[in-house]
Amino acid sequence: MKQLLLALSLFVSLVSLAQPAAQDTTWKKQYRAFAPKVNDLVHTKLEAKFDYAKQYMYGKVWLTLKPHFYATDSLQLDAKGLTINKLEIVKAGRNTALQFTNTKEYLIIKLDKPYKGGETYTIYIDYISKPNELEVKGSAAISDAKGLYFINPLGEEKNKPTQIWTQGETESNSAWVPTIDKPNQKTTTEFCLTVPAKYVTLSNGRLVSQIKNTDGTRTDCWKMELPHAPYLMFMGIGDFAIVKDSYKGKEVSYYVEKEYEKVARKIFGLTPEMIKFFSEKVTGVDFPWNKYAQIVGRDYVSGAMENTTSTLHGEGVQQNARELVDGNGWEGTIAHELFHQWFGDYVTAESWSNITVNESFADYSEYLWQEYKYGKDAALEDNYSQMLRYMGNPDDAKKDLVRYYYADKEDVFDNVSYPKGGRILNMLRHYLGDSAFFKSLNVYLTTYKFGNGNPDKLRLAMEQVSGRDLHWFFNQWYFGSGHPKVEISYAYDAAAQKASVFIKQTQAGDKIFKLPIDIDIYHGATKTRSTVWMENKTDTFTFSAATKPDLINVDGDKYLLWEKKESKTLAEYIHQYKYASNFVDRREAIDFATKNKKDPAAFALLKDGLKDPYFKLRNRSLLQVSDKNLDATTLTIIEKMATNDPNRTVRSYAIDALAKTEKKEYLPLYLKAVMDSSYSVAGAALDAIAGLDEEKAISLLPTLLKDNKGRLKSSVDAVVVLTKGDKDFDEMFGNYKQVKGLQEQFNASFNFIDYLAKVTTTDNFKKGIDEVIAFREKVAQYGVAPQINNAIQDMAKKKEAYKAKAQDAAAIDIQLAYIKEKLK
Repeated sequence: MKQLLLALSLFVSLVSLAQPAAQDTTWKKQYRAFAPKVNDLVHTKLEAKFDYAKQYMYGKVWLTLKPHFYATDSLQLDAKGLTINKLEIVKAGRNTALQFTNTKEYLIIKLDKPYKGGETYTIYIDYISKPNELEVKGSAAISDAKGLYFINPLGEEKNKPTQIWTQGETESNSAWVPTIDKPNQKTTTEFCLTVPAKYVTLSNGRLVSQIKNTDGTRTDCWKMELPHAPYLMFMGIGDFAIVKDSYKGKEVSYYVEKEYEKVARKIFGLTPEMIKFFSEKVTGVDFPWNKYAQIVGRDYVSGAMENTTSTLHGEGVQQNARELVDGNGWEGTIAHELFHQWFGDYVTAESWSNITVNESFADYSEYLWQEYKYGKDAALEDNYSQMLRYMGNPDDAKKDLVRYYYADKEDVFDNVSYPKGGRILNMLRHYLGDSAFFKSLNVYLTTYKFGNGNPDKLRLAMEQVSGRDLHWFFNQWYFGSGHPKVEISYAYDAAAQKASVFIKQTQAGDKIFKLPIDIDIYHGATKTRSTVWMENKTDTFTFSAATKPDLINVDGDKYLLWEKKESKTLAEYIHQYKYASNFVDRREAIDFATKNKKDPAAFALLKDGLKDPYFKLRNRSLLQVSDKNLDATTLTIIEKMATNDPNRTVRSYAIDALAKTEKKEYLPLYLKAVMDSSYSVAGAALDAIAGLDEEKAISLLPTLLKDNKGRLKSSVDAVVVLTKGDKDFDEMFGNYKQVKGLQEQFNASFNFIDYLAKVTTTDNFKKGIDEVIAFREKVAQYGVAPQINNAIQDMAKKKEAYKAKAQDAAAIDIQLAYIKEKLK
């Protein structure tokens, strides 16, 4: 599963940050073992019909099971909120009723006799699933847990399709089919879905039959002939366009809303290449399933989900052609969910405590794909940003990667299992080397295929291949918490011709991390690498050097998961930018220059950053050089970037930089750019126009209101605010309340706050501020309350400025006092 991220860089934490129940610490003593296997699932055959008006599913299921080892005369099934009409055992073509208890969580069944280990039997259950009547709650990771979702079932919402889809992880599929809803169970499946004939269906495996019925429905039967975990079972139904590709004769398909049919390949079209890469270069295991489909669900409760052969994506994946001009923001998620078909579906974590062998690998697959497709800079940028995401929440440093103690199973879907786990795999790859690392993945997958894995099994596979004892690594990173914090300093002894590196671990507590560290010593462009081991709280490493090095670069490949402070000079950072040259080296140099940009040499480094080969560093440099009083040569460089840079986001950043100069001579450039096919470029241009000529910006609204998303939508909304006053409060307030999605609400908040600066009616003003504050509290856990508070403070300054000209200054004083109260 890919958790839904708040894309803006201000949001340093995953939406999946888990919040344990307040003051309840009893879970700290409850060991979370994998589920005991009394009975094993063998096969699940389901016949399902759907009542769109009631939002019910009428199901008939045949479950074939066998005792795992010991004889048993009972069976417990997970069955959340199901109404049971019949429960029978099937023998010799006859059904016989069985005694059972329905707790609304479980079916506790008395079998007709004791069954020996390995002896199969089949249970038949006729039941009704009523998902909307379930009393369940979601989590920060997955916002709802009712398993089965009817979207706009009666078609009453305009511009929203009618759909049905399911979400099983963690243990919610038992809300629509009785099963043993644990990740260490595996079953083959056969689902026959009866739906209105106008809709298409999708489920696990292959479509084996379609039968038209006389009542206007059609029955589609999907068969999954290889075993997979119950939480990966899936049904999807709706009015989709199906766009088909292939990989080695296997169908690769994309189920999208019909308006996105023409851009489906632009969104998903790299999937066959990803399958080839993950099969051949990464795992050595050819794609194990008979097809791979991706489907888009409205109102999805998380980011995306790796159902076996049938990944479900949230609607954010559907981007139009103009959005895709700025890049496919969902490409990493597409790679992530695909990689789960190996790590998660082919070999499944034996319990939620061990989710790292699913999610950390899927997280790392995004790095692997970036490295293969776009190069080392893109991969290292991904690695660096994911490291920052993990470090953004100090509480995550207290959690082990493998967690046998947690308050709720969904708590493990967090920054530790995802970005930290991915970075740990990157360190392991660096330590073992590519050949051993990837061969180890192959051994792990082939040894435990269609079964279950855990970090101990992963360690054994890696030790088998490498011949190295890895207990120290796994104990430190998988079964321990935190990460090193270090201070690094340098010295050179000219008389002894020795260069020294001093590294001190400063993290709290007694834990000392064992770290293999690459140290690169530069004389000009010549680099000499040494690998040392840090095993103490403080270590000194000394190297022969005939002359003082121009640069000593610790962690030369920038793969270590640590927080560091180091003492380098500007000259050393300039050398690092020029010669060390990977993404993190260059970013560190740019960031240091930013803090010292009054120094001409530092500003010159930032100007070099404007020509950096990687677009995100060009963007970062543009942010840092932006100033009202830029010199002519820098402005010339930025002008060219604004019109000619091959990356459209760079053009938008360049326009933002030009706008800060407030020079009207750039207005023709902005007027041309505002019609650019990129929403980012057009949005930046509109902001720039509004900064110079509000009336001109307003005159562009009739055209721009027809098609705007992303940056352009925010910019259009900001210009719309210029046209609104007190009389428009109900409209503006209603529009703000209707915005869905945390990221969208966050973006909309700033324009709404700007609008409130113009509201003079005190009751309306307080109502608007209350709504913004309510949203601020909702997202406070993500660390963005200060940004909203700053916007409110800026708005208060505008209110102060208006007061001198206001007819009712006392009302503004009341509003200012209200702001002050809300910002306490």
